Amino acid sequence: MGKLIVIDHPLIQHKLTLIRDKNTGSKDFRDLVMELSMLMGYEITRDLPLQEVEIETPVCKTKSKAIAGKKLGIVPILRAGLGMVDGILKLMPAAKVGHIGLYRDPETLEPVEYYCKLPTDVEERDLIVLDPMLATGGSAIAAIRFIKAKGATNIKLVCLIASPEGIAAVQRVHDDVDIYVASVDEYLNDHAYIVPGLGDAGDRLFGTK
Repeated sequence: MGKLIVIDHPLIQHKLTLIRDKNTGSKDFRDLVMELSMLMGYEITRDLPLQEVEIETPVCKTKSKAIAGKKLGIVPILRAGLGMVDGILKLMPAAKVGHIGLYRDPETLEPVEYYCKLPTDVEERDLIVLDPMLATGGSAIAAIRFIKAKGATNIKLVCLIASPEGIAAVQRVHDDVDIYVASVDEYLNDHAYIVPGLGDAGDRLFGTK
């Protein structure tokens, strides 16, 4: 079973409070989402393998640690996931960025992929799927399914806020995917919004309604 990791660092919790506040405008909201994503990145990358390399300091030669050439990929779910990309890239500038877009069929209510562009060597990369809100889990489940169909085998899902229902749904279908969140909220309301949540992350990022 994939792990659920709740990152409760004080800085993350403080910034989470600010993005929940309905009075936080789009610019500050975008900046805070980027900062939160970067802070979460430290925990997401905790298990990256290291290798010993030899370098020369201004004083002498020495052996030190470096990331062992791990290939990473970042895949935001459009559109809200875009707000998290820059924060992760600040920590991992060499990571490749893919994109996946989904919409819900109005008749079947099933997620439909309308755009998917991934690194060509996706099967060799550790992929980090980004989506600020894990509500019903439908979009995340579909996105991970589409990404697996392209050959990916090592996937992490990173969300700012999740509902218990969304977490359970993803774990039921993708029990090999670790889920990283800054908060597990109380429940989903009748409109599938996370409570207390922060509203629609995409609208708040981009100033739309």
